[in-house]
Amino acid sequence: MKNDKLKILLLSDAASFHTERFYEELQNQNCEVLLASIEEGIPEAVKLHKVSFVKQFHYRLAVTQIRSLIQTFQPDIVSAHFASGYGHIAALALRNSKIPLALNLWGSDILIVPKKSFFHRRKTKFALKNAQHVFADSQYLIDSAKEIYNFDKSTVISWGVEHSIFDLYKTEKKLSEPLKIIIPRSHEAVYNNLFIVQSLKKYIIEEKVQLTFPSFGSLFASFKDECEKIVGDKIKFYKKAKRQDFLKLASEHEVYLSASHSDSSPVSLIEAMALGLVPMVMQIEGVKEWVSGANGFMFDNNKDSICNTLEKIFNTSTDFSDMRESNKKRVLESALFEKNIAEQLTIFKSLVESTS
Repeated sequence: MKNDKLKILLLSDAASFHTERFYEELQNQNCEVLLASIEEGIPEAVKLHKVSFVKQFHYRLAVTQIRSLIQTFQPDIVSAHFASGYGHIAALALRNSKIPLALNLWGSDILIVPKKSFFHRRKTKFALKNAQHVFADSQYLIDSAKEIYNFDKSTVISWGVEHSIFDLYKTEKKLSEPLKIIIPRSHEAVYNNLFIVQSLKKYIIEEKVQLTFPSFGSLFASFKDECEKIVGDKIKFYKKAKRQDFLKLASEHEVYLSASHSDSSPVSLIEAMALGLVPMVMQIEGVKEWVSGANGFMFDNNKDSICNTLEKIFNTSTDFSDMRESNKKRVLESALFEKNIAEQLTIFKSLVESTS
């Protein structure tokens, strides 16, 4: 580490906004960062070549290129994101090296991917076993990862939200009719978006609610077709947008809704809490660290439960100002992005010092 400027080799999905935020904030906090990725996205990223047409070998065959980057860039530390992909190849590339590996878990890499096959679980285990420190955004995710491999050093740090998001928070926010609900989860099977439309059909047709979904995800085309059959043209969609534009759009809604089957601590939920939206989420372990009966609404994976939960919101005489203020305070205390990255960097530096 020269002149206290940490050199970080970042291995992550360059198409993900999580990577973009992390990459930019590391630079903002005086780090020298080299991003390498198989996926295309951030222009500055080094493109890792796909040596094979077989998807499951893309990561494995990038190891030689990563070793070359390590030799030329000479990082103080490698930060790998998503255990079974970049975490696995980072561990392979760092064999017989004193450079520490910090592994960031994203949720599905622990909760979903290892269940696909013995091969996927073995890759995930290898990454966890060879990381000098494991980061996750919830204790639930850490505990789930330890069922795969019982590692020693870990820290729960939220991805969090930038402090500027609170400029969009409105102290006074009344519920309207139709109730404006945003569902900012892309159209993938895990996010269960069609269940929401099927369950809330009556409220949508009667215009008691206005639902807004993203217009992207691998299942978007079929989702849109099914929605037209169920409720006609009564669903709104938004296109991919710059982060600030999306947050402004989200702030104009009153309720955040997610029916995801699997989650750690979703950034979209934390964003919604910071913006003053009322949380309405599927009752799963991954969100319980953020939502309880006191600061949001939870439902089970069936029509009656989600409808009854919506009725509770309709029939509540309060304007939810106490809930909204409490959620804002919670985010300010434990989920500020700039502070969270600074916490990671403190641990990064201690790992570098302990191995130098």
